[in-house]
Amino acid sequence: MAGRKGRCRGKPVPLFPKFLALNNIRHIILDLGGVILNIDYKKTEQAFTSLGITDFDQKYSQLKQTELFDLLETGKIGRAEFLAGMRTMAGPGITDDQIVAAWNAMLLDLPLRRLQILQQLQLHFDTFLLSNTNEIHEEAFLKTLKSLTGFDSLGVFFDKVYYSHRVGLRKPDAAIFRMILEQNGLAPEKTLFVDDSPQHIEGAKALGIQTILLEPGMTIEEHIFKSKS
Repeated sequence: MAGRKGRCRGKPVPLFPKFLALNNIRHIILDLGGVILNIDYKKTEQAFTSLGITDFDQKYSQLKQTELFDLLETGKIGRAEFLAGMRTMAGPGITDDQIVAAWNAMLLDLPLRRLQILQQLQLHFDTFLLSNTNEIHEEAFLKTLKSLTGFDSLGVFFDKVYYSHRVGLRKPDAAIFRMILEQNGLAPEKTLFVDDSPQHIEGAKALGIQTILLEPGMTIEEHIFKSKS
């Protein structure tokens, strides 16, 4: 685990974690997309609509998705099988590059201030990243990270990283939360989970984990972790 070795450019941010009012928090699990990495599902929906998949919002959204996306996010299929499945939806003449570009359109920027916050959290808590993601998105957001910080992995900012396609489980299934608790010896009542999807929050709550739902318009830097200035 390389969590406490990470350093990114810029002055460290002194924090007043709002959640310290919660009792006995010792461990923090953070979502990636919508919490650390800015995302916009509409951009991917619009991109696929332009490729001829006019009902894409019925196939994939923040709240629900069809089997093809579940299989991709749990590593049961890879890039090639996913692209083949998307080509059958889009029709003839659509290239793999167009599909990848549309799929990645939702991935926006990775604010440096949030990475600084992660560094500060590492000084006081056990920290974990838990993301429903896939090999195509992982390649894309790691390129963004490399460009911003020079690091090849988000692992430098956490004690351990859990990507759904690598562990074969995804939120909101209780199994993936249970895995993190058991592998790291975490007591659920001393663990905080922050996510922007209500169904994921409910999955964590079912195991007794304390939670914060990052609602639309909220950010961790403005509404959960406040700097002194």
